[in-house]
Amino acid sequence: MNVSYYNKLKTVKISIKQKDGCDDLPLPRYATSGSSGMDLCADVEGEVTILPGEIRLISSGIYLSIPQGYEAEIRPRSGLALKHGVSLVNTPGTIDSDYRGLVSLIMINHGKGPFKIRRGDRVAQMVIKEVTRAEVEIKDSLDETVRSAGGFGHTGK
Repeated sequence: MNVSYYNKLKTVKISIKQKDGCDDLPLPRYATSGSSGMDLCADVEGEVTILPGEIRLISSGIYLSIPQGYEAEIRPRSGLALKHGVSLVNTPGTIDSDYRGLVSLIMINHGKGPFKIRRGDRVAQMVIKEVTRAEVEIKDSLDETVRSAGGFGHTGK
């Protein structure tokens, strides 16, 4: 797809406030014209090491105001996952439109060696998504499908 396609996409304004002392960190931004996620950077003092199997809460140094009807999904960076086994525990993480606290990342090291995070490293990505609300309706029975109640591994794949 060409760049003009991306220029026609629906946009939504989100407001960002930087945490005190984080004006040296880049604001979330799209790395390329085709990126769906904005990079989030680590707000750590110096560097932080995550040992294999360890979970650490890493600040992104930002607060968000997202319009009602939208959310921010926080996702791992594929390069960190492939090269180092580093991911997010709750992926995707959800930032609701009414949350105004510090955006922090629950990171885990699934790799075999220690992983160092330095101040300003790109450690996750944020995708802004429109929210659809479900209306729950109680029924005595549900419509039948070919799969029906077949669970994990039911399709043989």
